[in-house]
Amino acid sequence: MTAAGDGNPLVSRLIHRAHTEIGWSLYAPACALVEADRARPGTAEQMAALPGLTVLHLDLPAVLACAQQPGWAQAHTRHTAQPTLDRPDGAIIATTAPERWKGAPLRILDLST
Repeated sequence: MTAAGDGNPLVSRLIHRAHTEIGWSLYAPACALVEADRARPGTAEQMAALPGLTVLHLDLPAVLACAQQPGWAQAHTRHTAQPTLDRPDGAIIATTAPERWKGAPLRILDLST
């Protein structure tokens, strides 16, 4: 999320496609949004203003997932990527730090340049 504010061209293209392409969605786990805003103040407001982005709140299953892991942002993101009724295939984690997810059984989209 902070990469969007830093002008990462791959992140910009992803945001544009989510806004213009039918069937594309971007999700922002609330805990990851908080971490991004702490790292780069103003990020939460920028992300929340994007029409193609859905902020995913901490519901009970997300809280339980976060409680079992040390970092809330990473735990909430991991939980968000898991299959659900709304997202039977799960979600792809778009990141500029793919090394954070090394070895995890998740789909990763590397946006580092």
